[in-house]
Amino acid sequence: MTPIEFVGSPAPTLGVEWEFALTDKRTGDLSNSAEVLFDLVGSRMPQRAGQKNGSPNGKVHKELLRNTVELVTGICRNTGEAMTDLSETLGAVRELTDELGVDLYGAGTHPFAEWSTQLLTEGHRYAELIERTQWWGRQMLIWGVHVHVGIDRRDKVLPILDSLLNYYPHLLALSASSPMWAGQDTGYASNRAMMFQQLPTAGLPFQFTRWAEFEKFVSDQKITGIIEHTNEIRWDIRPSPHLGTIEVRVCDGATNVDELSALVALIHCLVVDLSLRLDAGERFSTMPPWLVQENKWRAARYGLDAIVICDRDLAERLVTDDLADLLKRLEPIADSLGCLDELAGVGRIIERGASYQRQRAVFARTGSVRDVVASVVAEL
Repeated sequence: MTPIEFVGSPAPTLGVEWEFALTDKRTGDLSNSAEVLFDLVGSRMPQRAGQKNGSPNGKVHKELLRNTVELVTGICRNTGEAMTDLSETLGAVRELTDELGVDLYGAGTHPFAEWSTQLLTEGHRYAELIERTQWWGRQMLIWGVHVHVGIDRRDKVLPILDSLLNYYPHLLALSASSPMWAGQDTGYASNRAMMFQQLPTAGLPFQFTRWAEFEKFVSDQKITGIIEHTNEIRWDIRPSPHLGTIEVRVCDGATNVDELSALVALIHCLVVDLSLRLDAGERFSTMPPWLVQENKWRAARYGLDAIVICDRDLAERLVTDDLADLLKRLEPIADSLGCLDELAGVGRIIERGASYQRQRAVFARTGSVRDVVASVVAEL
């Protein structure tokens, strides 16, 4: 069994990855135009460090399908810095997409696109994934937000990961933006969460207590050919040992910068709070997997109307009531991180409704899934 080194981060830095679909300006349907976009990115936008997946720019990345582009930040100190970084990249990319006659679409799923017309991005990694996963892999017309937070010591990683699962439904309910699929309302606030967990290495993480257990798991996965690299473990929350971070992948795609900043601030505050409490010698109470799984389903199904299980004693609360208390508790952390204003945005999401609610309101008013696409594009 090969040891997995965790390269600790000396500070609780941030990195954000924001996935977008490309949609045709005229029809609102998905557009397989990422290759042309990346040609423009390579010729018009400056080269950046940190390139991956053959992407021509370190802050604009390729993904599985040619209808998708991912914008990423550098290493940032706080939410405001991350949003400035993303906004600069977003502005540059939008100039290019306008030239191509496509829009950036930030929700977790597209309301009417057909999976069978989508093209795969070239590359061995992607081809292997589709070869293995077949129909379910081809169904993955889903987009999300991933947030990395730096962790200073390896022994903190698993306790923080397990404790973050207590707040899984809060993050999913706030970000839920995928109520529609194949022209129909699914009845779920986040159909993306239900779809993504069908892949063999995706879904909720296993709750290990010791790093050696995680190393054994990774070793078993590699020996049996399930994965080739640890980044193919696509858990909703996962360690990123080579980056020295915990990566929170719970959230549906964000439709605008304001709501993205609120989600990023909440995740940053949660991780830093847990890290400081570990430093103070606190031991956390975590929930068994069957309760975590139920909470994920409740948030995916009911969104901000979910009644969530709060602890091992089976206390239950409306998720928005629990969020209100959580925000008050995290205010000192937010103050220290310089993200009080961004964290307050969580309350604004609750007041005006999450994206899944706004999409449903548009459809109820117009009866048009194309109008739903237009409303999501307009929010950006």
